[in-house]
Amino acid sequence: MKIVIQRVARASVTIGGEKVSEIGKGLMILVGVVEGDTSEDMEWLALKTANMRIFNDENGVMNRSVIDTDGEILAVSQFTLAASTKKGNRPSYIHAAGHELAIPLYDAFCNKLAELTGKPTKKGVFGADMQVELVNDGPVTIIVDSKLKS
Repeated sequence: MKIVIQRVARASVTIGGEKVSEIGKGLMILVGVVEGDTSEDMEWLALKTANMRIFNDENGVMNRSVIDTDGEILAVSQFTLAASTKKGNRPSYIHAAGHELAIPLYDAFCNKLAELTGKPTKKGVFGADMQVELVNDGPVTIIVDSKLKS
């Protein structure tokens, strides 16, 4: 699994002109599931995300997590994170997981984050054409790949 974590002042997802999810201060996470991902990948990423210290403490040092700051989380499925750009100029998504793997792992990731943070994880709609708006705070953007954990 690959995720892009963005520390945000606010973020939202709109589909067909209707806002379906919205958060204030917290994390906006793009979630990509690739072939071969497992629940172990999901668990590791959720734990890493919930405890990542990218929020400022009273001294302006990034030393607090989304849990410490009582922040919100918006997670959006993003198959394009599995893009291969090795050949040509058109990305290939051949390694993106199919729905039968991607949907359960995305849902489990969101549920695990909710369990770890003690508040619901807001979501986009899997497979929908979404307009995602965010105000990146910092900016702080972190890319994490579960295959690079060891």
